[in-house]
Amino acid sequence: MLRNYRLRDYDFRLIIYMVAITVIGILVIGSAEEGFRSRQLMGFIVGLFFMILLSLFDYSVFLRFYWVFYALTLVLLLMVRLFGVTVNRAKRWVEIAGIQFQPSEAAKILLILFYAQYMMKKRESINTLKTLLTMVALLIPPLYLIYDQPDLSTSILVGLVFLSLLFISGLSYKIILGALFVIVPAGIIFLTLVLQPNQTIIKDYQQTRILAWLNPEEYSTAEGYQQDNSKMAIGSGQLKGKGLENDDISSVKNGNFISEPQTDFIFAVVGEELGFIGGSAVIILLFLIAFECLMIARKARDLAGELIATGMAAVVGFQSFMNISVATGLMPNTGIPLPFVSYGLTSLLSLYAGMGIVLNVRLQAERKYV
Repeated sequence: MLRNYRLRDYDFRLIIYMVAITVIGILVIGSAEEGFRSRQLMGFIVGLFFMILLSLFDYSVFLRFYWVFYALTLVLLLMVRLFGVTVNRAKRWVEIAGIQFQPSEAAKILLILFYAQYMMKKRESINTLKTLLTMVALLIPPLYLIYDQPDLSTSILVGLVFLSLLFISGLSYKIILGALFVIVPAGIIFLTLVLQPNQTIIKDYQQTRILAWLNPEEYSTAEGYQQDNSKMAIGSGQLKGKGLENDDISSVKNGNFISEPQTDFIFAVVGEELGFIGGSAVIILLFLIAFECLMIARKARDLAGELIATGMAAVVGFQSFMNISVATGLMPNTGIPLPFVSYGLTSLLSLYAGMGIVLNVRLQAERKYV
């Protein structure tokens, strides 16, 4: 499993980007809620250790157990359903021996590993109806278990990552175009249906969030309150921001106008305290992490490695877009963390573990060992 790699083949750029964005996250989290800073710092140290450790193990050996990864995904998500912890109307966490974690965060990485190996094995038949239906059928159980928590945002993210992997695996453009002709009208019909009174497709609070996004003035004192204050906070930061841990009486954060600012709305704190410069730095770093993963995917020695790196790029890219879009009012409030920046040890550790495997994909691409 372990090989003798050359130090110069290690992707230090990716590590620097991740460390930089995580440090910014730790500083901003501490400013938003000081009590969480030390926990996030500990998560960063542990995550960095596991990332380096995983980067030294041959990923192809891990992928031999791809069905174990799939089974583990289902077990973790079923644990949430059976004896999960409910917080703010959602049952997404499991507590064991006093440690609370969110299985859906680990599930994203496990599903990438599973489909990386599965799609490589089925590469020759990827465009057949049987293979496509089988892959979709395998996705439905974990997707439903995540959606039912309820966690619509993560289920959408998992679906987008799956489609990204499917595209990279060699899906025919004819099938892609055909699917778009079906998906786009279906999406419009779905949106129309969920906005109807007494609908049962999504939860009532999820419908209200969509309505608040479409009619912000009508819901400005209710469901639209968070997003309005988030946009106000970002705008108030102007170019350089108000500074970390400021005591400005006009601060949206200091006035508690955003609940749980260290998680889903962390970008509002970034915008207010670090300004346009800090917000741009966060966006650029997230873009560079996703881009570096795509560059690693291009150099991968096999399709499985390419899919792993692409999958992690999709997680960082899509999840960042969704979170920042919510904070700036471009999307309805979905409740999804900003990668590497929002507080959440499960999210942080899962990301670093996934990136550790991506680093090994990069090392394996060189094929030269001493």
